[in-house]
Amino acid sequence: MNPLTIVLAILGIGLAFLLVNHDGGRTMGIDNDDFGRLVYLIPLAGLFGAGILAGRRGSLNTVFQQFAIWLVIILGLVVAYLYRDDARNVAARVTAGLLPGTAVVVTNSEGGNEVIIHKTRGSHFQTNVGINGKVLHMLVDTGASTVVLSYDDARAVGLDPQKLDFSVTVMTANGRALAAPVRLEEIAIGPIVRKNIRAMVAEDGKLGESLLGMSFLSTLGSLQMQTDELKLRD
Repeated sequence: MNPLTIVLAILGIGLAFLLVNHDGGRTMGIDNDDFGRLVYLIPLAGLFGAGILAGRRGSLNTVFQQFAIWLVIILGLVVAYLYRDDARNVAARVTAGLLPGTAVVVTNSEGGNEVIIHKTRGSHFQTNVGINGKVLHMLVDTGASTVVLSYDDARAVGLDPQKLDFSVTVMTANGRALAAPVRLEEIAIGPIVRKNIRAMVAEDGKLGESLLGMSFLSTLGSLQMQTDELKLRD
């Protein structure tokens, strides 16, 4: 039986045990998560051992070289596993810095999720927001009492502005305008999701960009604004 067949057999048997004991939470007296790690570590250890034994066919110097190479690989895998959350956070922050306006999810010191938005070149916090299953580019505006959709964005998320009652006077960057009260089925930024959120739809031509206002922001656990960074916590 060749090594690949042995590795696949171990993985297959381990997967079968996990499937059978999924509801119980433990396999052979071991927590399922720990058992899953053990299943893939055993084949890796076998491959490492095979590599070291293969190196013994040469001189003593070759054996030490092979041993050092495999030791570095093992340590690299261990470090990558132990610091996987930190690596994801670093990558997310780099993405947020290079692509301002991109909402990225990081894990904070308490183990919870945090959404970070960086300022755009116009010194505003803008990001993509899921509204009723559609993605809109919105301006985060703590001065707006509600979420306000532009006329075109309202149509994009499935609303029919022609059937709305534009009876509320609001202030926009273009001055006074009429708006129609609505309820949005869902608003989502990363893992932060809210249902049935109060909002407004501005009349046609009065709002150039939709606003993510306080009817959504006030539902958050915290909202921390720094010089060039906005942190949202569920």
